[in-house]
Amino acid sequence: MSVVPHVLSSSAAVKLQAPVDMLDKLCALYAEYSRVDRDPLEGRIETPYGKARLLVAGDVLSLDVEADDETSLAYVRMILADNILDIAGSEKPHLSWNGDGLSGTTLPYFREMRVVSARDLTPHMRRVTLRGDDIARFATGGLHIRLLFAPEGRAPKWPSMGRDGRPVWPNGEDALIARVYTIRNIDVAHGEVDIDMVVHPGGNTPGATWALNTKPGDIVGMTGPGGGGVEEAPQYLLVGDETALPAIGRILETLPAHAKAKVILEIDSLADQQDFPTSATIDYRWEFRNGAAAGTTGKLAEIVRELDAATLSPDTFVWAGCEFSDFKAIRSYLRKERKHDREKHLVVAYWRRGFDGDNARRDD
Repeated sequence: MSVVPHVLSSSAAVKLQAPVDMLDKLCALYAEYSRVDRDPLEGRIETPYGKARLLVAGDVLSLDVEADDETSLAYVRMILADNILDIAGSEKPHLSWNGDGLSGTTLPYFREMRVVSARDLTPHMRRVTLRGDDIARFATGGLHIRLLFAPEGRAPKWPSMGRDGRPVWPNGEDALIARVYTIRNIDVAHGEVDIDMVVHPGGNTPGATWALNTKPGDIVGMTGPGGGGVEEAPQYLLVGDETALPAIGRILETLPAHAKAKVILEIDSLADQQDFPTSATIDYRWEFRNGAAAGTTGKLAEIVRELDAATLSPDTFVWAGCEFSDFKAIRSYLRKERKHDREKHLVVAYWRRGFDGDNARRDD
C-alpha cells in the first residue's frame, strides 16, 4: 500500500488597488526561475519549494500555497509576501496567513548552533564546524545557509515569524548581521556542519572577522537551506572564484561516475588550490591572480566565451558563482549569445566589489 505524502498549506487574501496588475507582475517575476501557468484572473506557480495559486476576485488577490514540509511552506509564504509588499510599495497592503506552520513564532528554518572547531584549509579559506539540534532538513533542498552574527558582547536575540510570513528581525543594539555561506559537509547523526569561509586577514568583513576569531562554544544562528545545486545532465561546466569553492566541491562530490565536468576556478595562487573528491571525470582549469585584487580580472567571463561547442553544448548544465561583474557577463553571454536553455544554467553573484551582504546579489 502506497503512502500518500502529507501536504501542508496556507492561505491569505490581500486587498489591493490593482490586483490584476499585481498578478501580472508576480507572474512575470516568478517566470524567471519557476514554472508559471496563467489565465486572465489566475496564476499557478510551481517553485522549487512548493506551489502557489493566485486568484483575483474584485479588489482581492487570494493566495493559496502548499509544500511538503514546514521549511518549504515557510519559504513559499515568505518569498510571495516579500514580492507582493515590495511591488505594492507605499500602498502597504495588509497580509496575514492562515493554515499550517503558524502555531508558534519560531522560524522553522532557524537553528541555534555552537562552534566546535575552526581551522585553516588554505591561506584564504577557514573551516568552521558547527553543532546543533535537528539539522536533518539542512541535508536536502539546497546548498546555502545564512549565518546570523549577534553584536559582540550581547546575548543573541533571534528572528521570529511574522503573521505576513516574513521574519521579524531584532533591531537597534540587538540587530544581527547575516551572511550567506555554503554547507560544505553535513553529519546529521552528530548534528554537525562544516562551513568553509573565505577570509582576508586585516579586512573589515563581519563573516571573515568572525571566522578568524571564533572559538569553541561560541553561538551563531543559522537559517536555510536554499538554492545553489545543479540539475541532472550528461556533462557540466562549473565556474567560480574562491567564494564558490565550497559549493563546487560539494557539487562534485554528488556527481555520478558517468558524469563529466569542466571546472574553471580563479584563485589568488597555488597555495589556495584544493582537492575535491568525486567519482565523475573532471577537467580542471585553475587560473591564478598572483596578487591582483579579486573580482577585477574578468578572466572567468573571458574563458567562458572562449569555450568550444563541445564543452558548452546544449545538454551541458552550467553552474557559476562569482563576483557580480563576471556574473553579469557570463549570464548575458549564455542567454543572449548562446541562447542556452534557462533550465540548464544557474549563474549567481556570490559577492560584489564595494557592496556587502545581500546587496551583492541585486541585479541593477
